[in-house]
Amino acid sequence: MSEPTWQQARLIPTSGINGAQEQERRATSALLAVMSAVKEYGRTLTKSLGAPAGEIETFIEVEFDLDGKKVIPDGLIRVTRGSRSWTALVEVKTGRNDLQTEQLENYLEVARRREMQALLTISNETPVASGVHPTKVDRRKLRHVDLHHLAWSEVLALAVLEKEHRGVADPDQAYILGELIRYLEHPRSGALEFDDMSVAWVPVRNAVANGTLRSNNPAAAEVAGRFDALLRFTALQLSTRLGTDAVVAYTRKEMSDPASRISGHVTNMVNHGRLEGSLRIPNTVGPLRIVVDLRTRQVVCSVDVDAPKEGRPTTKVNWLIRQLKEASDKTRLECNVANQRGDGASELLGKVREQADVLILDPAKTVRSFTVALHSPMGLKTGRGQGTFIDTFLASVDSFYADVLQGLKAWSAKPPRMRDQADVVELARDQEVSPALVSTALSSQDGPAMAEEAEPSVP
Repeated sequence: MSEPTWQQARLIPTSGINGAQEQERRATSALLAVMSAVKEYGRTLTKSLGAPAGEIETFIEVEFDLDGKKVIPDGLIRVTRGSRSWTALVEVKTGRNDLQTEQLENYLEVARRREMQALLTISNETPVASGVHPTKVDRRKLRHVDLHHLAWSEVLALAVLEKEHRGVADPDQAYILGELIRYLEHPRSGALEFDDMSVAWVPVRNAVANGTLRSNNPAAAEVAGRFDALLRFTALQLSTRLGTDAVVAYTRKEMSDPASRISGHVTNMVNHGRLEGSLRIPNTVGPLRIVVDLRTRQVVCSVDVDAPKEGRPTTKVNWLIRQLKEASDKTRLECNVANQRGDGASELLGKVREQADVLILDPAKTVRSFTVALHSPMGLKTGRGQGTFIDTFLASVDSFYADVLQGLKAWSAKPPRMRDQADVVELARDQEVSPALVSTALSSQDGPAMAEEAEPSVP
């Protein structure tokens, strides 16, 4: 037997998974065990559910009686801090299996009767909007128990972020978390990435191109929800690569009424043929705006950059160009001036590098900001792989961040320079006046010694 054919022993093996039930049981047990073993990761997940910081205990397949009927949630999480205890039931689905309304409502009732605080669901389903659960339940069941949902892609992304960027103090715990990551990344685990824009994608895209899409089309709302899920998945992917928390930008209205975001996407598709959103990434010059133009079949990534508050218009343009060393010549620049009506001057970076003043239509007007944008062709297929919409979307965001956004820095004024007596004498010589007559000359307020040196001699 040759050594290269040996299969390495794993803490959480993927071999021996037979059927959906075994897949769900193993994924649940692996995740909950790691949550209790790796303190940093367990705290990351439970904090987002509203749990206090404390000792985490986890259990699987806990049996309860509900009016003579046996109900068995996939798991239970208990966090204890002093005399305070926080408890959540857990329901898990893997692969293409969806959460069931009746099942969730039974668990919510169990949690209410036993004074538990929450029910957490984990599956590959993505909600239509942030804060909206993918499964509809009786809202009366939520009066006393919170209902939370995590997609497996989010569970995996948070694990990678914790291990690779935030750090796990104990080496053994870091190894355990790494084993969970390896397991969830394996296709047999049933934890899937975002990989489908739904069957409605192609019909809606064609309806937009033909001008026949209407706001009452239910397929439009489905595509809008999948697009919002794609934005969240993109933010998670960026977070794992950058080691920071990239998030989708929401307005106050969207935060208070998540469904309004979906209706906004639908209206935008019907009226303008576009889907759009923004990502906020810490320490960047501004939000990364993404526009999917379904009519021209392009993905446009852009960012607005405030112009320097000093210098001539061409100086401000050159300041921006110096920061775009890695950007493609096909990157589009737009110059926005004070009291502007309509769009500002726009040109490709390649030409602006040769002639900076092509962006200046009126040298007398103050340049306020720039818009930097990169256009990429949009894939048309619905799934994952070469030529698909999802992969070209992700690649467009990655390219824009790497080549444009990460190299941009906000302008800051230089600190004022302290002028000494030698500078005053030199300035006086240039102006052909006595040093005492220079407006910035040293005076008695600068100290006795300096004032004496600055005072002209008396004949």
